[in-house]
Amino acid sequence: VIADGTWLHAQVTIGADCVLGQGCIVHSGAVIGSDGFGYARDGARWEKTPQLGRVVVGDDVEIGANTTIDRGALDDTVIERGVKLDNLIHIAHNVHIGEDSAMAACVGIAGSTRIGKRCTLAGQVGVAGHIEITDDVHITAATKVTHTIREPGTYSSGSPLETYSSWLKNAVRMRQLDEMARRLKKLEQKLTALAEGRNVEE
Repeated sequence: VIADGTWLHAQVTIGADCVLGQGCIVHSGAVIGSDGFGYARDGARWEKTPQLGRVVVGDDVEIGANTTIDRGALDDTVIERGVKLDNLIHIAHNVHIGEDSAMAACVGIAGSTRIGKRCTLAGQVGVAGHIEITDDVHITAATKVTHTIREPGTYSSGSPLETYSSWLKNAVRMRQLDEMARRLKKLEQKLTALAEGRNVEE
């Protein structure tokens, strides 16, 4: 179903049973209603699981070039009214995106994630599956979202750009963090024992 006033640019693909609301714009190469990445392991083999849901797109939604939105496995994938999606975004099966949220290029959202209203996701944000993001959350570029966000606000992750030589040194230190933390804890215990006049070997 494609409602009044919706504009499909060249080479857009709309899968069976999908629904687009009024006044939408879908840019070239977008695919709406492709199968979700659904498989079950049968011994050493992967067996494809049927993707029986739809994609339901609300009114006044814009979908960028070469963006893909997978149909739901059982329930529908839902893009609510006023959502704006940039180019080269992937939205997996059973995702639900709330009204007036916006996402920049190269965002990837894994299956069964729910994103609230008025959220913004900057470029290259990756969102894990089966989590929830509440309303009015803003996520900065290249952030990895791996757990549910229950409080509105701005969130970030990742390391800023640095020289390669500096990055190599810091990468080595990262691997040593657990060992250094254990050594620091032992030193703190010894200092506490000395301050209390106890034998440091106790």
